[in-house]
Amino acid sequence: MLEDNMYPTDRISLRELSLRDGLQMTKTYPSTDDKIKLIQMMYEAGVTHFEVGSFLPVKMFPQFADIRTLIAFVADLPNAYTTALTLNERAMDDALETPLDEMVIALSATEEHCQANIKRSRDSAVGLIRTAVEKRKASSWNPMIASAISVSFGCSISGDVDPDDVLELAMKCAEAGADQIAIADTVGFAGPKQVHELSKMVVSHLGDLPIVVHLHDTRGTGIANAYAALDAGVRVLDGTLGGLGGCPFAPGATGNVSFEDLVYLCERSGLRTGIDLEKLIEARNFLPTILPGEQLYGAISKAGTPTRITWRGSYQWPGQDF
Repeated sequence: MLEDNMYPTDRISLRELSLRDGLQMTKTYPSTDDKIKLIQMMYEAGVTHFEVGSFLPVKMFPQFADIRTLIAFVADLPNAYTTALTLNERAMDDALETPLDEMVIALSATEEHCQANIKRSRDSAVGLIRTAVEKRKASSWNPMIASAISVSFGCSISGDVDPDDVLELAMKCAEAGADQIAIADTVGFAGPKQVHELSKMVVSHLGDLPIVVHLHDTRGTGIANAYAALDAGVRVLDGTLGGLGGCPFAPGATGNVSFEDLVYLCERSGLRTGIDLEKLIEARNFLPTILPGEQLYGAISKAGTPTRITWRGSYQWPGQDF
């Protein structure tokens, strides 16, 4: 539901996406009971934002067939929130029949990727945001409407992406009624300088809205890029346990930035996340049980948390460089 405290401006919010983005490229997927157990373990570790799937045809995407059950489960958890992809009007209608907290409208920074990914032009995708706003007005539920701009830092189909084009598209999304803007390194092309510069541009123009940076670690720059986004003023970051995920249009992509590594980065930088990292690693270690044979990534789960030093964050978002 659209709430002022869903993304508070005085601290970092980390969103866990393993049950949507994380299951895009896996050979198998967990049972509903196992998904619920994983959510419960993460919630007990302090995770509060969960992307639980996509409203897509069940015959084509059976891994998301239980999305309504997962939304209902999280709705009963105090101060927990759900996010899901809604790629067309039918998906919006389905989402608005549930207590979903955030509907995500996906589009792309390049026309080529937008057509390949959602079979729509960028202008048509922006129009979907307007449609979502109108549908929400007629609904008894009031979810946030988020725009997620894929390949914001480089496109696997058409190459370089002009940051000014991304900013212009983000502003169009905001004008159409989006409550939140996400910029995504979908194919893992970005480096820290690029992430810092684009993030700062978007924050400076649209900082009244929650600005999300969604990173993939395909080429090993995910954590460095996350720090660059934080330093530019971004307060919301995405990740998946064990770095699960990937993009169908990025052959060889190794998935999202590791969620547990993001937690360590923030805490080691002095920023409190509200997440117990040791308990989170326990949840991560549950993944091989429910996703046997899937490759997992990340450093902190292997090395463990440091001993004999202070590394946990001691203050909230400082409003300045750190």
